[in-house]
Amino acid sequence: MIKKVRDAYTSLHANLRAGNLGKEGSKRRIKAESKPITFRPQAAQPYDDRCLSWQYDAQTVSIWTMAGRLKGVRFACSPNALKQLIAHRKGESDLVERDGVFYLIATCEVPEAETGEPGSFVGVDLGIVNIATTSTGHRAAGRKLNRYRRRQVALRAKLQKKGTKSAKRLLRKQRRKESRRARDINHRISKTIVTEAERTGRGISLEELTGIRERVRLRKPQRVALHSWAFAQLADFIVYKARRAGVPVVFVDPAYSSTECAECGHIDRLNRISQALFTCRGCSVVAHADRNASRVLARRGQNAWDAGRTSHVPATSPSG
Repeated sequence: MIKKVRDAYTSLHANLRAGNLGKEGSKRRIKAESKPITFRPQAAQPYDDRCLSWQYDAQTVSIWTMAGRLKGVRFACSPNALKQLIAHRKGESDLVERDGVFYLIATCEVPEAETGEPGSFVGVDLGIVNIATTSTGHRAAGRKLNRYRRRQVALRAKLQKKGTKSAKRLLRKQRRKESRRARDINHRISKTIVTEAERTGRGISLEELTGIRERVRLRKPQRVALHSWAFAQLADFIVYKARRAGVPVVFVDPAYSSTECAECGHIDRLNRISQALFTCRGCSVVAHADRNASRVLARRGQNAWDAGRTSHVPATSPSG
């Protein structure tokens, strides 16, 4: 705990020196300097190799506690995760308690593959009806996930209205269930996209959607779908999987991609007949709207790469 407090104040002072908390005298900086650092009761507890040691063959750890050192504490993980632990684990590990279960989160430094020169780009159009549509023809429909989310929203509302002990117990059980389902789906979608790009020697072109929730204005029934849309998580998964596979990734401006024709480049809001149908008023081509948008994004990604833009990783740290 002493090390955790020390590291927190070291990070605070480093941010103050770098100016990350505002100029001297600003409200944000004064608040950061005057308030003591506090920790949540269930915050992660970091352990370095002196306080926690791993025995991979026996799948146990030895860990310092307030009551002394505990030896032979078993941990469970998949065979692939164990191989990754043995080969790439570096630095501290975090002990986290969540819903009565303790998790050890280890940091693994996996070397990145060398990024090659792509022959072309796979455009990825992200959406709510179709979670991801690629220019190569893959479409990940969001109907099942959206239906599941609607059921979860209705169930939570029903349980909150009921308010009994059993209802509250079920609400606690349901916590994070929806996010785990979305996370698993995003992992599978991102793996499919990166595998296809790696197999065909292409790069990946993604939409830069930072701040979309603040820019888009929707009716109230549509806001729940937008704010539960984990597009940033999906983009992060694609980025880190692509880096491990040596696949270049570029982020491009998605403006007008839904109304631009991938064949002739004509832009007209009337081109988008419906959510699924695209009909160009310039060359009369008819296509699926999301597939057309993904082809537009693929071309923009190729143009960005040809203009000298390197593989771009967003500021948010990748998950998974």
